[in-house]
Amino acid sequence: MTTATASQAHPPAAPVTDPRIYFAAERTLLAWIRTGVAMMGFGFIVARFTTGNSTQSPKVSLQFGTALVLMGTLVSLLAALQHTRQVHRLRTGTWSPDDSSRWGPAAALAIALIGVAVTMHLLLA
Repeated sequence: MTTATASQAHPPAAPVTDPRIYFAAERTLLAWIRTGVAMMGFGFIVARFTTGNSTQSPKVSLQFGTALVLMGTLVSLLAALQHTRQVHRLRTGTWSPDDSSRWGPAAALAIALIGVAVTMHLLLA
């Protein structure tokens, strides 16, 4: 691909001035923060969860709960970082449709793995 063809595929963009774009980015940030807070709250509940079975160690619940709280914290921090980068790209006109975040699928996979681990713990305890 030549330089001319590459520049035609993604021409330089002008800075975005439509406030609706920034509002959408802010709504996305707030959704990620809400997800992080929910993960932290759920982690706290799991950390304090016991089935009343004296043979079950509360240590495992504490470990899973702590992992969820830490993941919620990480999700919130990454959301702030991603939002800051996104707004900077929009303001400087360097945003491209090819710019996508990999944090969403990674967070979903991590939550699914913790869910499987908690389920296995409950079934085997």
